[in-house]
Amino acid sequence: MKHILVTGATGQLGKEVVNALLKQTPAGAISVLVRDAAKAADLKAKGVDIRVGSYDDEASLVNAFKGIDSLYFVSGSDIANRSRQHENVVKAAKEAQVKHVVYTSFQRRNETASSPVAAVSAGHLVAEEALKKSGLAYTILKHGLYMDMLPVFLGEKILESGQIYQPAGDGKTAYTLRKDLAEAGAAILTTEGHENKTYEAYAGTTYSYPEIAKIMGSISGREISYVSPTADEYINTLTGAGMPMEYARMFAGFGEAIRQGEFADTSNFIETILGRKPVTAEEYLKEIYKAS
Repeated sequence: MKHILVTGATGQLGKEVVNALLKQTPAGAISVLVRDAAKAADLKAKGVDIRVGSYDDEASLVNAFKGIDSLYFVSGSDIANRSRQHENVVKAAKEAQVKHVVYTSFQRRNETASSPVAAVSAGHLVAEEALKKSGLAYTILKHGLYMDMLPVFLGEKILESGQIYQPAGDGKTAYTLRKDLAEAGAAILTTEGHENKTYEAYAGTTYSYPEIAKIMGSISGREISYVSPTADEYINTLTGAGMPMEYARMFAGFGEAIRQGEFADTSNFIETILGRKPVTAEEYLKEIYKAS
C-alpha cells in the first residue's frame, strides 16, 4: 500500500486533504509533517503517523520523508522566505527517495516581475522549477484563488455597511473552494497516471465583484454596492484602519491582479477529477451568511 505524507497538516488545506484521505485510505498509510506535534493530537488519535519537521531545516525534512511514496507538498506561508524553504523540501524529497510529489501552486497568467502578485508568485515558480529539474515524479496543481478568501475580501462588516470595497474593477475570478481542491488532491494521491503533469486546478465559473454584490444582495435582502478605488486609495484606507502596510499592499496586489484578469481563466478540473461540479460562489456565500 502506498504511504502518503501531507505537509502543513494542521493548516486549513492540509487538514482537509488528510480528512479526505481518511475516507479512502487506512490511517496507518498516512503521515503528516508538522512543526508542533501537540497541534496534531487529533490526527494522532485517529491513527495518523505524526512526523516533526520544518521547511527551514532540510535535515529534519529528509528524516520525515523517509519511507514515503507520495508527498503532498503544501506551499509555505512565509512569503519572504519560502523560495529557499521550497528548495529545501524538493532537495529533501529527492534525498529521501520520495516517489511522487504533488505540489500546491497557484493560477496565474503573468509570471514576470510586473505581476501585481509577483512577491507571492516567486516561491511558487521556484518550487515548480526545482521539481521539474529534480528528476522526481511530480504533479503541479495550479490552485485557483480560494473561495474561502471571499469573506476576507468582502470584509467583516459587509452586511452592516452594504458595500464591497475592492480595487478590482470588473475583473473576474474563478474562485475555487479549498475543500474541493483538497478532495481533488486526495484523489490524485490515491490514483495513478498523474506523474509529471500540471493541472489547471480551478473552477469553471468566474465572478466579478459586481456579480458578487448581486449575490450578497440576494442573500441579505438588501442592496449591496460595489466601490472600486485605486490601489493607493485602498492601501491608505486599510492602513488608516490599522492594517500593517505589508498586508495592505498584498491585498491591493490581489485586487489589481483580479482587475488585470490574472485569475479569469476557467477549468473543468474539479469535475474531471471528482466527477461532480465544484461548489459555486452562490452556494458557498449562502452557507456562510445564512445565519446573518
